[in-house]
Amino acid sequence: MAVSLTEGIINGRQDFVQAVREGLQYAAEQGGRELLWLDADFAAWPLSEPAMLEALKQWALPHRRLRIAAAQYDAVQRLHPRFVQWRRTWDHVVQAVQYQAEDVGVGRPVGLLMAPGLFSLRLLDAQQWRAALSVRTADDVACREWFDAVWQRSTESFSASTLGL
Repeated sequence: MAVSLTEGIINGRQDFVQAVREGLQYAAEQGGRELLWLDADFAAWPLSEPAMLEALKQWALPHRRLRIAAAQYDAVQRLHPRFVQWRRTWDHVVQAVQYQAEDVGVGRPVGLLMAPGLFSLRLLDAQQWRAALSVRTADDVACREWFDAVWQRSTESFSASTLGL
């Protein structure tokens, strides 16, 4: 079943989580070459849901890139064990960094799911779960530039495996 995204303002956690699901499925269906994710900890994202993991699996071809930026990954490892396992299997398409909170900037989204050229879902207020979804708009260019700036100031993190002696 093909997913179509509806632009507009999203209010509430359930609607935001549903928009994340639909956005990821849309990117898989449309063949988005890159996914950009940003959140403080991804605790509220439905990353371990079977449908999400299936959409990620459909999307994750060798020439694609999932770029994840978080302030910390403890919640991902604790709350999303299936996603952590998926990340190990599909390491060749995933890059992850850790950013400092001040790098996000005031008045910027606190969360982002973006498939450049397709759509952007920006979480504007994590307390009220207020977000904005846009499909192929000029706002996406500015959003991409902001994400790239945060990315450049970040350090590698959330590796697929832990090396040790």
